[in-house]
Amino acid sequence: MVLLFSLSTDEEELYIQQAIVFIEDAIQYRSINHRVDTRSLYLYRWYYSKICQWGLGLSIAVLLLLAFVERPSSLSLSSDPRYRSPPWEPPCGLTESFELLCLVIFTLDLIVKSYLIGWEEFRKSKWLIGYTVVLSVSIIDWVLSISMVCDEKLRVRRLLRPFFLLQNSSLMKKTLKCIKRTLPEIASVILLLALHLCLFTMIGMLLFAKTEDPKNNGEWKAYFRNLPKSLTSLLVLLTTANNPDVMIPAYKLNRGYAIFFVVFSVIGTYCLMNLLTAIIYNQFRGYLLMSVQTSIIRRRLGIRAAFQVLSCHEAQEAAEEHVRVDSVLQVMSRVEMKSYYKTAVTTEAQQYADVGYMSLDQFRKIFDELDKDRIKEHPPLPQYNSPVLQRLQTIFGHYYFTIAGNALALANVICICTILVLNSEMSTAERDNVVLEIINLCFILYYLFEMCVKIFALGWRGYISYRNNIFDGFLTILLLALQITIFVTYRLPYNWNTPSHHVVSLWEMVCLVNMLIVFRFLRIIPDIKLMALVASTLMDLVKNLRAFAGILVVVYYVFAVLGIWLFEGAIKPPPETSVISNTSMANITSNFSVECGTYEQLEYWPNNFDDFAASIILLYNVMIVNNWQVFIEVYSRFTTEWAKVYFVCWWLTSSVMWVNLFVALILENFTYKWDRSHSCSVTDVERIRYQTSVQLIFR
Repeated sequence: MVLLFSLSTDEEELYIQQAIVFIEDAIQYRSINHRVDTRSLYLYRWYYSKICQWGLGLSIAVLLLLAFVERPSSLSLSSDPRYRSPPWEPPCGLTESFELLCLVIFTLDLIVKSYLIGWEEFRKSKWLIGYTVVLSVSIIDWVLSISMVCDEKLRVRRLLRPFFLLQNSSLMKKTLKCIKRTLPEIASVILLLALHLCLFTMIGMLLFAKTEDPKNNGEWKAYFRNLPKSLTSLLVLLTTANNPDVMIPAYKLNRGYAIFFVVFSVIGTYCLMNLLTAIIYNQFRGYLLMSVQTSIIRRRLGIRAAFQVLSCHEAQEAAEEHVRVDSVLQVMSRVEMKSYYKTAVTTEAQQYADVGYMSLDQFRKIFDELDKDRIKEHPPLPQYNSPVLQRLQTIFGHYYFTIAGNALALANVICICTILVLNSEMSTAERDNVVLEIINLCFILYYLFEMCVKIFALGWRGYISYRNNIFDGFLTILLLALQITIFVTYRLPYNWNTPSHHVVSLWEMVCLVNMLIVFRFLRIIPDIKLMALVASTLMDLVKNLRAFAGILVVVYYVFAVLGIWLFEGAIKPPPETSVISNTSMANITSNFSVECGTYEQLEYWPNNFDDFAASIILLYNVMIVNNWQVFIEVYSRFTTEWAKVYFVCWWLTSSVMWVNLFVALILENFTYKWDRSHSCSVTDVERIRYQTSVQLIFR
């Protein structure tokens, strides 16, 4: 009898553990296709614990950041080859040791994942097979690197590192899959763009052909000399980066030539490019919703599996399956999830305590709370017995008191701007900082008074329950501390314009105070409805777009490594521009002439592919497409015409694809916020404790 009771207890504990894991899978939208024996469940929960996942994420971050330290190292103050001092190069084996540690962690990660899902599921997972291949190639390349004493020119594993970031995020995989499915529609518009570009290139080469009169060959010489140059000129015009420069040589001869460039820009830039944005928005949104539906199905499967394992060991006297409420409460007490969701689900389950059991529909219903957003409840106001204190509490807690504070903050900013305008022509030593400091001190004392009376009106807990009060209070205390520091360090009597030998000069301290005061003026955002809507949209973008930002990091990383492989050291400054010791940059003179608008004339030397950090900045500058034709021209001139392919591919990936996708997501997020803000009043929203939002899946 004792043995039978022990077995029954062990089985019940196993069922409880299985239900806990299935509910956690449902919360995180994970697949339930994994081992469910006792050992595997403990390993599974340990693997998905915060410590383990944070450790894995830290390993990925360390591996990616090694690119800034490895050869060519980015550890120098300037990226300009004329002024850059030799960077610190790590000795052979230092970065490789960190890399080996990360690869060992990834190997263990792969082993644990493969064991938990089983061989059958492993064979079906393309990501895990790719994980195995990338890990194997990385280890082989690491061994070759060590055997060559870190003197190899090409490290293949650097190009593969972003894969570890991709495969570790299910949300990035979904996003990448959505982008992949959107590509056919994008390709059709890009093909139309290419046709538009080729057609106008042919027309342009015919219009601006070389003539007998050299004075009329300006357009031909500068932009339409041959087919590659003509294509490049019009491609850059598509981004408006060389407008109106590209049309000036022809336009000054005949104003009718402007029609060619205007028609090209209207069709390409304003029609086709905006059509591309619309297609990306429409198609990607559809595939994203399909992906969200898959996640919802995973959640329902996890909940159904939890119900099944809780009900299968109970004696079912009724025809309908049910689970005991105490079993559900026991499971919920051990599930790892956010506290307010756990409280909400537990509260819903306790409603069935009188009956003692729950059906499948009731069990599903209590987990609907997972799809609802939480609205923060503020603590009650403190109660005062004195009528005078009650009256003061009403005054200081009133909305108009906040408006008055905003008006004074605006007045403070206006004072700072006025003094800056009046002193704009003075040097920092000539400025009278006393007046500005006295003005700032008066305003800061009012800010301190405002913070204290708000704490009196709302109570300490009520005050910090508002995020704008935390922001306001923190900056007020910081401003007061800086002001006290200024008066202690530069105490009266003191000649404020006398040069000091302090670590931080008076002007630097005043600048910091003024910047914080201007930054504090952002407190007005919650009080202006439309501005608050825009600000909340930006905050949601920061919260929800981690997957898109992660893929952008991957793309930047890959193109930066490719750029270093292809163009490292390709551009070398003339010897005349090199800096000799003890020579200031302002006194440097050059003995060579350069064409206006070129890389050399614009002093673009810091933009290069000589190290990883410089490559990232150059790629960002190309993504902005302002003067990106300068980079195309110089790398084509110093290397080969095929360098244009690299820059065009980056433009298509970053500016055309990713920027348009980002614009589409901002539109979607803002539209959602706008519709929700106009669908009900603020009072109605405050009455609802939770708000349903499908977008929360992507948090």
